[in-house]
Amino acid sequence: MGRLIDDWGGPLPQRIDARGRPDDPYAALVRSIAGQQLSVAAARAIWGRLTARFGGRPPTPAEILADDPDELRTACGFSRAKVASLRSLAEHVVAGELELDRLDELDDDAIVRELVAVRGIGEWTAHMFLVFTLQRPDVLPVGDLGVRNAAMRAYRLEAPPKPVALAELGEPWRPYRTRASLYLWRSLGSQPL
Repeated sequence: MGRLIDDWGGPLPQRIDARGRPDDPYAALVRSIAGQQLSVAAARAIWGRLTARFGGRPPTPAEILADDPDELRTACGFSRAKVASLRSLAEHVVAGELELDRLDELDDDAIVRELVAVRGIGEWTAHMFLVFTLQRPDVLPVGDLGVRNAAMRAYRLEAPPKPVALAELGEPWRPYRTRASLYLWRSLGSQPL
């Protein structure tokens, strides 16, 4: 890791660049769901259509639930599955099953468990939320292909490490695994959406 830091630009900024992600936790999760499995351009276009539909801002949970699912899908270019995921997120927030205002009180594993209970939010999305929205210092997104590929290159492995192997490799990086991930992404010249 020391060589990687030396080779890829020294210190990182104190605050991680959220790359256009909203600061509001709910809006950040909506944006994550909206942009999943899309190119950067497609994700931006869909996010733009979604915010335009709600007066140039991210929708609230109540607005998502009040909107007609088929009209939302058509207006924004969502699949039925994405609309269902957005509605699941809104339902969890409205029902108090996902209390976004108390996430700072929870450890990372508890936050991941709460987030993956929402349809359409998996471990990768939860890890990106921890890194970029909550700015947690010790997150290693073991399912991220970029981190896995960068670890393969940096440690001269024959193949990208499986998530369990990457977790083992990353143990010495505690309690700064987020920083290690940023250096790994930097070594590829990229950062996830």
